[in-house]
Amino acid sequence: LLMLSVGLAGKGDQGMQNPGGLGDRPVSFHFLERSVMLPKAVKRRVHALKRLQVQCANIEAKFYEEVHELERKYAALYQPLFDKRRDIVTGAVEPTDEECEWHSDREEEEELAEEVKEKATIEDAKKEEATPEEDPKGIPEFWLTIFKSVDMLSDMLQEHDEPILKHLKDIQVKFSEPGEPMSFTLEFHFEPNGYFNNAVLTKVYKMKSEPDSSDPFSFEGPEIIDCEGCQIDWHKGKDVTVKTIKKKQKHKGRGTVRTVTKQVPNDSFFNFFNPQVAPDSLYQIDEDSEFTLATDFEIGHFFRERIVPRAVLYFTGEALEDDESFEEEELEEGDEEVILCSLTNTPFDQKCQKAVC
Repeated sequence: LLMLSVGLAGKGDQGMQNPGGLGDRPVSFHFLERSVMLPKAVKRRVHALKRLQVQCANIEAKFYEEVHELERKYAALYQPLFDKRRDIVTGAVEPTDEECEWHSDREEEEELAEEVKEKATIEDAKKEEATPEEDPKGIPEFWLTIFKSVDMLSDMLQEHDEPILKHLKDIQVKFSEPGEPMSFTLEFHFEPNGYFNNAVLTKVYKMKSEPDSSDPFSFEGPEIIDCEGCQIDWHKGKDVTVKTIKKKQKHKGRGTVRTVTKQVPNDSFFNFFNPQVAPDSLYQIDEDSEFTLATDFEIGHFFRERIVPRAVLYFTGEALEDDESFEEEELEEGDEEVILCSLTNTPFDQKCQKAVC
């Protein structure tokens, strides 16, 4: 199955442990060479160690199951805070002066040059005289701003999506209940709008937290193995995931021309809720579809681990600066990765035909 590792070690990181989790691990030439050279008695003991390693992997799987339960438990503790965030964003609740106090505001004011502050005061006074000050409701376009700021999301965003996402009130993460197969659900809550009837759009990510019997040593924690969207009840003529095109057809015999109208798929963020079905085997999927599924899994993980818990920091851009700093450090630490041929120990050439490479 196409999988994306979302183990504890990758929690909070934009990158994945095993993006796409694609394909079986190739047998190392060095492993084969070392295995051949080992005495029979030593090989026997190595087999015993491998059996122990499989038992360790099974214990690790239980550990991650308990981590999932802890996440579910603490999600319930976070939720009242996220509900308050939603109420402030939508304007349902006005925070008190005490709740609005933030130390950095005072620090920034102290750093401003006196003449700059005076100039700003004069300009504000002129604006107030010209037009009455407007107090917008809540924090307008909160989620849309986040979508447009994060590269991973803005790549999916189209201009015709933006008016719809202005109606997005909240994004929530729900974890599967005890006894149910491991999964998490992204819930996108919308206010009443002129585009569709759904109050909530959902995307379920199904997970697996057990070693693969055919390759138990590859286990690195829970993996997303599939996802399931939802049906959007679009208002007539408002479905942005399709577009209408007109084509002219010429009759072969009579030579008459007619115009045919048909609907074709259209790029849109809302295609996110109609994902491609993960195949049972990688042999059933082409390279483009493989990439699409892996990207979908990564986006789901990013919503869960980064966007929902730290939404305000993506709105202000502070989280983006943190992500950029991390990426820059990664680039500075290592030069361009070079893959060496296991036979010749020279840089791997894509044209090399040796199977063990």
